[in-house]
Order: sequence, then C-alpha cells, then structure tokens
Amino acid sequence: MIWRLRAKLVAIIMAFVAVILVCVMTAVLGLTRATLERESLDMMRHIALDPIQAPAPGEEFDGVRLPYFVLSVAEDGTIEPAGGGYYDLSDTKFLQQAAEEAVDSGAQSGMLADSHLRFLRLETDSGNFIVFADTSNETQTLTGLLRTCLLLCGAAFAAFFLVSILLARWAVRPVETAWTQQKQFVADASHELKTPLTVLLTDAELLCTPEGEYDIAEKRKLSQSMLTVAQQMRVLVEQLLELARVDQGLPRGQHERLNWSENVSDALLPFEPIFYEKGLQLETDLQNGIFVRGCGTQLQQAAGVYLDNAQKYAAPGTAVQVTLARCGHHRARLAVSTRGAAIPQNELQNIFKRFYRTDPAHHRDGSYGLGLAIAAGVADQHGGKVWAESADGVNTFYLELKTV
Repeated sequence: MIWRLRAKLVAIIMAFVAVILVCVMTAVLGLTRATLERESLDMMRHIALDPIQAPAPGEEFDGVRLPYFVLSVAEDGTIEPAGGGYYDLSDTKFLQQAAEEAVDSGAQSGMLADSHLRFLRLETDSGNFIVFADTSNETQTLTGLLRTCLLLCGAAFAAFFLVSILLARWAVRPVETAWTQQKQFVADASHELKTPLTVLLTDAELLCTPEGEYDIAEKRKLSQSMLTVAQQMRVLVEQLLELARVDQGLPRGQHERLNWSENVSDALLPFEPIFYEKGLQLETDLQNGIFVRGCGTQLQQAAGVYLDNAQKYAAPGTAVQVTLARCGHHRARLAVSTRGAAIPQNELQNIFKRFYRTDPAHHRDGSYGLGLAIAAGVADQHGGKVWAESADGVNTFYLELKTV
C-alpha cells in the first residue's frame, strides 16, 4: 500500500513537472520563432525600401542577416531582379516560379515551404517589389534550440524525478508510520484477545459435555472462570475504545481553560478507599491555582492511570506520593511516586508503548499494557510529555503540561 501511494505521488508530481516543462519549452520556441520572423520581416522591409546588391558572399549590411533577393514586378506582370545577396539571379525560371507562388498566395507575407523562402510583398513609390529571404538559418537555429531545450528538459525531468522520490518518501512518512502502528495495534489486540477467547471456548466446551462427567461444583468453577475471563475481555475492549478516542482527540481549538489542581484532586477521590483497603498511605501535595488548557475528562483519566498503576504495583504498607507543582516557565508537572519493584532502565522508554508490560505476570491482574499508552496519548493531545524514572526503589511517573 505504501509503495503504491509513493508511486502515485511521484506520478502526480512528475505529471505536473512534465506539463510545466512542455509549456516552458513551447513558450521559448514560440517566442524565439516569432522574434526571428519579426526581425526577418523588418529586414525585408528595409531591403524593399532601399534595394541593394551585395557585391560578394560574406559581406554584411546593416539590418541584413539572411540570404535574400528582391524582384521588381511590373504592371504587366513581368519580373526583374532588383537586388540580392548569396543568390544566383540569372535563374529566371526559379525567380518566375517564386514570384508566381507569392502572388497566387494572396497574402502580403508568407512562406514558400518547398523553397524554404519567406516572401514579403510591398508597394512603394519606386514600384511593386517582392522580397524573398532564405529561412534555412532560422530553421537551423530553431532546430539547435529545440535540441538544447530537449536536453535541458530531460536533465531537469531526471532531477525532478529524484527530488520527487525524496519528497514522496517525506510526505508519506507520517502515513507509513500510522499504517505501521495500526497494523501493530491490530496484531497486538488480536493476540491479547486470542488467549481469553480460547479459554472461554474451552470452558464452554467442557460445560457442554454430557451430564455425569462434571459435578455441580466443577461446573460452577468453570462458569466462574468464564465470567472472570469475560470481565477481563471487557476491560481490554474498553481500554481499546478509550485509546481510539484519545487518538482521535479534540482539536486544540476546542480545549478549554481549566483548573488542573482541582482536576487532579477530583481524580484522587475514587482511589482513596482503594488505597485504604490495600493498606497504602496516600500523601498529596497539590499546588493550588494551576491552570491549563485542555479536556478535563482526559486529564482526569491520565491521572487515574497513574493512580491505578500505583495501587496495583506499590509495595504493601508503603506510601504513594502525589505532587502537582509549577516547574520552569509556564509549565506544571504531576508526579506519582511509589515504592516497589524497580523498573529496569532499559525499559523506561518502552513502558508507555501499547501492550508493553515489564512483567508478563501482570497479565493475570487484568493489565494489558494500555493504561500508560492512554496517558501518553492524552499528553500528546495536550502538547505535553510523559516519562518515568526509577531509582533507589522508588518509581515515579510524570505528566508535564503548559500552563495558562
């Protein structure tokens, strides 16, 4: 898919380039041809008004740059050479034929294609004249110009082709990244759903066995197992949907100014009884009056992810510290610290990735590695950043946003 998109983009770019190059080349050739024709006609008018006889080939006269000859046309239609250069004016048959073709055309000026001659008919006080000029030099000039244009256009086309390939790679890179992430997301989600579905199918098949093979207690145990797995699947599906909503997000223009201090305080309320039941102490230090621009629901959800991780992985009997304070210029930082198993330094950069778990055993407690990915998505939607630190048995998760 990606290479096809690149190919289409390159084809579109090169089509535009080809059209532009053809238009430029046509314009250059057309203007050059018109200029040569205008100069030739001006020269021919000058000659008709002041006929001259070039004494020898190679000599030039002011305003004369093409081989030419002039015929004087009498009232009875007879013609006589009236001047010329580079032409043998003794060939009366050729001169008569050229004059007849010019007169028969009915035009004041034109071309005799077979002879490569341009003619100009003029009536002056001295009489009627037909000036002929050889256009072979013009044709050679235009042919050379065409050859040069084709060479330059070919080189430009090749250069633009290479540039378009680089431009297509750069333009498609975000799409390629999104496509890769989407495929990985689908693959990971399918993998996470496959195991519980297998358990459900196995338990359902066991429940459907003939009576007598399993007693009521064993069937109740199988039913409880199915219920537990189904609940875990519901959590996973809800997290997947929430992650999709976070990815879609709200346009920055629709974010509103809100009190982040109150937002974090509200996020703490439902977790206080959970910490109490697990024997964990909750220590908070929330600086008042910190305002940010964003979506209150999403920011509360991000704080909830940190708090949920804290109640799951904090060592029993320890304290969970939650702080919110200003840091730096127009910045504020939320930090949730717990004591527990240290997070390896090489995994701190990966824990915010989707479906990533430092300990596969966490899967048993309903953790699918999506919570921190949701928090990271919320931070990205709000122009903030998330990271984690682990030192001396203390794991700290941060969320930093710009204040208003």
